[in-house]
Amino acid sequence: MDIAALSIGMSQASLSQNIGIALTKKVMDSSQQNAVQMIEMLQAPHPTLGHSVDLKG
Repeated sequence: MDIAALSIGMSQASLSQNIGIALTKKVMDSSQQNAVQMIEMLQAPHPTLGHSVDLKG
């Protein structure tokens, strides 16, 4: 078994795993930001809510 080839293979596998983890973290952070923005948007009052009353029956 070639030790150098094994070392290179392990290094590439480790790099691939680290890239996958970094990408997953980035996607999770982006998703969390989107969720926070959506919650803030839903909690904001509607700009015309309560300014008029519909008296039509």
